[in-house]
Amino acid sequence: MASEEELFASVDALLNEEPHLPPPAERARLREAAGITQARLATALQTTTQSVKNWENGRSEPKSPRLDAYQRLLNGWAAKYPAPGAAPTASVAAMAPAASTEPAASRVETADAPQAPAVPAAAPARPAIRPAATSRRPATKKVAQPSADPRFPHGPLAVLDGDGCAYGVDGIVLDCPATTVVELVEWTLHESGLGAPRLHRNGKDSDPLIVLTAAAAVKLGLPQRLEGHEQRRSLRLPEDHPVVKQVVKAKWRLTQRGFGPWARIYHKAQGRDRQCVQLAILSWDALDERSWPGVSEMEPADIARVLSVYAQRVITPRGSTAVSGLELMTALRPPTRAVHDEASGNWVPGHNPGSLGTEPMEPAPPEATPEHPVVVNSGWSGGFLNEEAYQWVRPVDLLTDEECTLPFAVGLDLNTAFLAAAARLVVGLSAPDHFVGPKFNPKIPGSWLVDLSHVEVDPRLPSPFTPDGTRPTEPAWYQTHTVAYAQELGYNVEPVEGYLRRETGAYLDPWHDRLKAAYVDTLADLGVTKDLTDAEFLAAMERHKEVDPAMAAVLAAIKATVKGGIGKLRERPQGKRYKEGERWPALQRPTWRPDIRAAVIAKARVNMHRKLRNMATMTGLYPLAVLSDCVVYPSPGASSLDFLPYAASGKPQPGGFRLGPTPGLAKLEGVQSMLWAVDLMEQGYNPARHIKGGDAVLDEGE
Repeated sequence: MASEEELFASVDALLNEEPHLPPPAERARLREAAGITQARLATALQTTTQSVKNWENGRSEPKSPRLDAYQRLLNGWAAKYPAPGAAPTASVAAMAPAASTEPAASRVETADAPQAPAVPAAAPARPAIRPAATSRRPATKKVAQPSADPRFPHGPLAVLDGDGCAYGVDGIVLDCPATTVVELVEWTLHESGLGAPRLHRNGKDSDPLIVLTAAAAVKLGLPQRLEGHEQRRSLRLPEDHPVVKQVVKAKWRLTQRGFGPWARIYHKAQGRDRQCVQLAILSWDALDERSWPGVSEMEPADIARVLSVYAQRVITPRGSTAVSGLELMTALRPPTRAVHDEASGNWVPGHNPGSLGTEPMEPAPPEATPEHPVVVNSGWSGGFLNEEAYQWVRPVDLLTDEECTLPFAVGLDLNTAFLAAAARLVVGLSAPDHFVGPKFNPKIPGSWLVDLSHVEVDPRLPSPFTPDGTRPTEPAWYQTHTVAYAQELGYNVEPVEGYLRRETGAYLDPWHDRLKAAYVDTLADLGVTKDLTDAEFLAAMERHKEVDPAMAAVLAAIKATVKGGIGKLRERPQGKRYKEGERWPALQRPTWRPDIRAAVIAKARVNMHRKLRNMATMTGLYPLAVLSDCVVYPSPGASSLDFLPYAASGKPQPGGFRLGPTPGLAKLEGVQSMLWAVDLMEQGYNPARHIKGGDAVLDEGE
């Protein structure tokens, strides 16, 4: 039987527990009954109005000493303003719901996959967040919006500040008691309820992402900045750093990239049991300003909003936008699927049709880069594919007097032109086979050695066969789409050689569909929709960045994901220590596929030339310059509406450039004085580069 001393100790422990607050709705009712505004309450408790809002909608809970003061205030209000039908002397503690009456969706985190059978009612429920064994304070359960997957009730990621608040999707705020990186990893995997379900039934769930502010990084023992002579994206903590030692001592692993701006900490997977946490450290430049404009300087809640929208519409970030673009390809086309092994009777991983598989594939010599082992070891000297985006300026002597008198040069930028080119793009899925004297077939993806110097193109337009727009003078290697366009123009083509692929498929289709939906939906959030007239569309595009800077940052990240993802398909070696002929890490990826990158760019360039040709036919207008997906025209007015072709009905003419928010359609990029632009063109100036600000290449190196 317990002694009197033990019983009093138990009672004292109960008395010393943190006070229980009434349900969020009751907190709001009591405040409103007292006639106090949220702002006035925030002032009294020396906090922010947003914090009070979070307390009253269940997104977060106050911490001591505000918790005690808030409790005392609510107790006083409860005595004065009892709930209808309740006894006036009822205590606030009595208003708190019992644990057993809390909705299951807000209490239980299911450990199994969604298709697994439900846990029986008699089984003990596992809380989504519970106090860590080493925590000095209990983790507070917050109420989240209903989740599509009960395993991840709090969304895909959280942004952690120096006060232990983890800001997540839909404004939710979690209490994170971790003081070390190891504790943070344990909390994230076992208590946070963070993560995202797989994008394909044969794929893997997205690992939870924790974004660390500078204050949070310092609190966890990390330096506020990483300094070194190399590019910041290549920096990492030394192996003897205390934090790295802590991680290793706790039996966790780091990837080969080490502890850098995007650190992955994991245990080796056991079957389907995957334990991995992705960290992004803001003060280490994890979010590149070019891809995430202004995001690093936002408040944690706003950063969480930007990244959560991106995660929900694209993918939980795994690194730079280029890395995320490549990861999205694999997530939507997983390399393996479960197949039944007749011999053992077990389900084992097998090749997933339509994917790139699990093993890297050697390119054909003309598809590789000059430093690639395939080229160096074979002594290949037969030339390379040069399928790149346009960088062309019309020679000044080909400008007419009438064009020179026009007062404006107007730039048209195609919306995510390379994403549009990825739609229904058939690419090779198998290794290349070499053929001598093959008959050209536009349905076979590959590389063709063919002479296109005989193809006549109006000199006022760039050649569709070269990036600089000059006419080819000898046989060269071209991707299938480029050769097919020569046939479309009515010319005969006779390839000398070919590296062709027998197994084909539209590998990028799901990638295109998801990114297109993300792009269009985000533009709609900024007020740019498909139902706008052309004039309304241009006005909306003019102000869209000011409508909502957070959504504008998401839009920029989506565009960077497209270009970076395509560029990553041919990532070049990095670092001064690289020697020609050595294999570099990117070559170990099945997604190192320069032939797919070439196919996308070739199709985009051909699409651009087709529009240029149609515009010339319909309007008699010829471009001044083309840079990547931006084309500059002379114009009588300061708007694209002054020269784009429209039918008598007022509708845009098909075949040329059209305005709209859909990938592949155009928007007004910028306006410059025509006379000023022509004067600078005589000095080798590219007006398209000036109007676009130089953002034209598909990044290969991130």
